[in-house]
Amino acid sequence: MIMVGGVHFPSSTLGCAKLAAFYVNSWWGTSATTSIFVAAAITDWLDGYLARKMRLGTVFGAFLDPVADKLMVAATLVLLCSRPPGIPLLRDVPWLFPVPAIAIIGREITMSAVREWAASQDTKLLQAVAVNNLGKWKTATQMTALTILVATRDSSLAGSATLATSGVALLYVSAGLAFWSLAVYMRKIWKVLSK
Repeated sequence: MIMVGGVHFPSSTLGCAKLAAFYVNSWWGTSATTSIFVAAAITDWLDGYLARKMRLGTVFGAFLDPVADKLMVAATLVLLCSRPPGIPLLRDVPWLFPVPAIAIIGREITMSAVREWAASQDTKLLQAVAVNNLGKWKTATQMTALTILVATRDSSLAGSATLATSGVALLYVSAGLAFWSLAVYMRKIWKVLSK
């Protein structure tokens, strides 16, 4: 979330600028897209940190912030699926990138639905789906992988093929963490429901 004049805007409001810059075929398009993505990720983290530290969190902010995060990640994944980094690995195995993208987006939609359902039930269920450290690691690996992948679309970047390959590998790690955290949440829900 970004605060402007006392009004909160999701970090994904930078999405239109990111979308326009993403399809510019030059080094500055890639640089602008990467900068916008990093700025959105940093302001989102900073806003959450300050809200917790200064106890300025609101119910609306707690609801909207994860939605903005998921939108930013999903939009970036879709953009990258439409124009992935031009590395031999992704040319030879075209399904390699969409697999973790679909897994991550599917997990995010599932968790949003589960959290919405838990909020309509009772406090114990809502506590069972509260963000945990595994979810934070998942987000950190996603943001790092996506930053690498967006930045390495500029083939003039030294070592871009190696970096992009590591970005894809990190995206698979993130997808694994996403499903692991989903399993942890479902196990917690099952414990609450079976009592």
